[in-house]
This record gives sequence, C-alpha cells and structure tokens, in this order.
Amino acid sequence: MTQAIRLDRSGGTARLSLARPQVHNAFDDALIAELTEALRALDADPAVRAVVLTGDGSTFSAGADLGWMRRMAQASEDENREDSLRLAALMRTLNFLSKPTIARVNGSAYGGGVGLVACCDLAIGVDTAKFSLSEVKLGLVPAVISPYVVHAIGGRHARRLFTGAEVIDATEAHAIGLLHQLTAPDQLDEAVDRALHFWAKGGPAAQREAKQLALRMSGMTRDAAERTDTENAALIARMRVSAEGQEGLGAFLDKRAPGWVL
Repeated sequence: MTQAIRLDRSGGTARLSLARPQVHNAFDDALIAELTEALRALDADPAVRAVVLTGDGSTFSAGADLGWMRRMAQASEDENREDSLRLAALMRTLNFLSKPTIARVNGSAYGGGVGLVACCDLAIGVDTAKFSLSEVKLGLVPAVISPYVVHAIGGRHARRLFTGAEVIDATEAHAIGLLHQLTAPDQLDEAVDRALHFWAKGGPAAQREAKQLALRMSGMTRDAAERTDTENAALIARMRVSAEGQEGLGAFLDKRAPGWVL
C-alpha cells in the first residue's frame, strides 16, 4: 500500500482511506490504480465481510487532481479515453463488489468523489458536507460516474445537478438519496459501527447474492455497465479535446472565467 490510500483491518471489516489530505483526497492516475487494485484484492479475500471507504482530513474527495487534469488537457483523445476507462473500472469494481460497502463521508465530495459515494451500498455522511457535480463549468460532463449517480438519485435530480453544477448541502444530498443517513461529525464512527454491527448478523453468501439481486432487479448489471463505460469514456475523451473542453480546462487551470460566461 502506498501513500495515496491506506488500508486498515479490524475483524472482518476493511477500511480504505483516501490518504491525500494535502490535496483534499483528489483523484490522480496513481490513486485510481491503487484503489482499484485494493478493492479487487479485498473482493477476493474471504476474511473480509465489509468494506468502509473514507477520506483522511476534512474532505472526502475533491474530485480530479489539478496536475492530473493538466496532463489530460494536453493528452490525445485516445490517451484520454484510456484514462477514462481506468476511472470507469474503479467505479465498476466498487459498485459490483461482492461485499457490502459503506461510504463514510467525512466531508465534502465533488465530481468523482460523488461517484464513489454513489457506488457504495450505504452512504453515511456528516451534516456539514457539501456536494457538487461541476463538470459543465469546465466544458465537460460527469460521464464515467453518471450510471451510478443516476442510479442513486434518479434521472430528474441528475438532470438538474449535471446541467446546473450547483453545490448542494448534506441535507439535500440526503433528501435526493445520495446519502442514506446524516450525522454530526463526532457521531460518524458510531453510525458506521452500528451499520457494521447489523451487517455482521447476515450470512456472507446470502449478502453477496442479495446485493447482486438488488442490482439486477433495478436494471444494473456488470455486463451492461461495461458497455456503458466504453461509450462514456469515448464521450468524455472527445469532450476533453474539443474546443469547449480545452477552453474550460484552460480557464480553470488559469483561474479565469471561460469565454462562454456572460
């Protein structure tokens, strides 16, 4: 395990922490690769009964790392597609993990961080957290995370948040289904432990089948997700190299308003 993430075990629970608090646990290619590898290893470990995903510091995840965004802004469409497919594989791995998963949302989540929350079976968050899907401000769309976010909050809420890019508070995130439970920061661990206590009473094989049953009955399968991921990776790659995407990314990195802002 490297410095991008940290794994702690206690009994049958594995806790994965995004360990880049100095950049608010922002995503880069290294974090994506390490988190995907760690999740796959935990999925295959029969001693693991549940997985808790959280962030170090005061933020769950700020989304894309600035350095990573800068590299991708200069990359080709093919390179951007491959990069997006790696992020898609992370989200798919988390969403279809055979073990129950909890998003321990210790602080705000933006962009891909919202995707991680949406991919978990249970999301418990602090009542001070903020959330945003701000990609359109960069001339982009939340393509790779969209299947999981739409599944979590529904199409109507997704249309508003995808196009408006507004920041919502934890109360609204709870009302639309992104968070299952709100708690004061000093009660977050107690709430997570309570959920783990009840999960420990279930049979692991039954829980695995029950999770897949719920996903299947709601129209979400791994095969369908893989097909959608391919399409969405191509979409975001095309938009990153488009004139609008280049202007949006450039404006963000240069700390100026993009040309389309009136």
